[in-house]
Parts: sequence; structure tokens; C-alpha cells
Amino acid sequence: MAPSISSAIPGMPQGKPAGVPCVQLLPDLRCAIFGSPQRPAVCGSLQPSVEMCGKDRSHAIQWLSALEAATAG
Repeated sequence: MAPSISSAIPGMPQGKPAGVPCVQLLPDLRCAIFGSPQRPAVCGSLQPSVEMCGKDRSHAIQWLSALEAATAG
């Protein structure tokens, strides 16, 4: 939810704004198009790390939100 995605996503042809859930986000927070060629390259390029993920989802959302703010154009 935290980062924006500027490339098209199936169901979101204009991309996804920061803070908005992706239409491909399943109720269990997995990606419905994971492994599909339709998945935006940026999604696959963001690799999890201990620094990013921390100990819980709250930490990851905070880290990704800070990254979004730092790279906002």
C-alpha cells in the first residue's frame, strides 16, 4: 500500500498512488499477479531486507512510506 507505482497494473491502468491499496492485493496481503508478466517490474525489483521489513508489518509500512516521501518527485 505505501509506495506509489507509476506503471500500469491490471485494473489500474494509470498506476497506483501512494497509500492506496493495489487492486491486485488479496485479502491475505499477497499479490494476485505475483510471478505474472503483467506484474510491474518495480514490484519485482523491490527486494525485502531486514532493514526494510524489521520485525513486523508496521515497521515495513513506515520504512516504505519514508522511501516514498524521499523519492517523491
